[in-house]
Amino acid sequence: MGLPLGFAVVGLGAISRMHLESITTIPEARLVAAVDSRQSQVDAVVSEFGGIGYTDYIEALANPDVDVVCILTPSGARRDIAVAAAEAGKHVIVEKPVEITVERIDDMIQACRRNGVILAGIFQFRFKPAWQFVKQAVASGRLGKLVMGDAYNKWWRSQEYYDGSGWRGTWALDGGGALMNQGIHAIDLLQWIMGPVAEVSAYTGTLAHERIEVEDTAVAAIKFASGALGVIEGTTSVYPGYTMRLELHGTEGSVVIQGDYITEWSVRNTSEAEMAQVRKYYAPESKQSTASDPAQTDCTWHRLQIADVVQSILEGREPLVSGEEGRKSVEIIRSIYESARTGAPVKLSLGQ
Repeated sequence: MGLPLGFAVVGLGAISRMHLESITTIPEARLVAAVDSRQSQVDAVVSEFGGIGYTDYIEALANPDVDVVCILTPSGARRDIAVAAAEAGKHVIVEKPVEITVERIDDMIQACRRNGVILAGIFQFRFKPAWQFVKQAVASGRLGKLVMGDAYNKWWRSQEYYDGSGWRGTWALDGGGALMNQGIHAIDLLQWIMGPVAEVSAYTGTLAHERIEVEDTAVAAIKFASGALGVIEGTTSVYPGYTMRLELHGTEGSVVIQGDYITEWSVRNTSEAEMAQVRKYYAPESKQSTASDPAQTDCTWHRLQIADVVQSILEGREPLVSGEEGRKSVEIIRSIYESARTGAPVKLSLGQ
């Protein structure tokens, strides 16, 4: 496998620009193929970014110059593409969520293992400096024994957001609503920092939107495997939308992170030197937010994550966010849905 690695991008919707711009700015990567069922979209991407255009992903997988496939189709249409890519000997990168059920994700993981290729799930927030700093602080014991961990993702999406797509808000292709599509980043970060979730008890509802099958409002009480407790709140029903927030509490201190920034650091025995480090991750005066507009972002963090996948391929190691890592948040969300459906707590395999 020579350098630069050849990439195919399958699914040229809104998120594809994050991948396309990342690929074209990573020295060890190049765009080989752009794939979408819409010929006009294919033509537009090829005109701007280069590569060969396809309307059939099977044809793109037959291209020997393709080494890595980025799958950006609607969430519930990813398993078959990933399995086909693995069987063609291609490494696989999948947008969040990796797929909409753990069973479908397991199919993808097994196919990649059988064929000796990498499966990576996109969770670009893990590559942001404030989150990495807090993750390391918690792992080193700075908060003491963890007692509570809460994730709040109170966003707003208009009715037009759902009406403008044939797949958003459907169980078959979106796999869920405010949690599976929007809140999954907060849930991933919460379990990444706090550790595995053992049990959930939840309510969900569709309270502010019409013509969608899934929830736009959800709350869950959670118990971590460590014994710590917490709350997950996720919505697309809260106008005008608020920045994602995580609160982490332990016997030695508390930390609050909003979006990309630390907003509260109250930890015992914080030295002046440590506080100087913390202040590097405080929020500037103005910042953009995806709380009400999903377009308010850039490719910086996607580029770092895709670059990590490239290095993992070259070094023969697992990427920092493997398919198994991407599976964890989906199991939590599906368990929340099951609890809301049955009215009973649900235990997770993650906590066993």
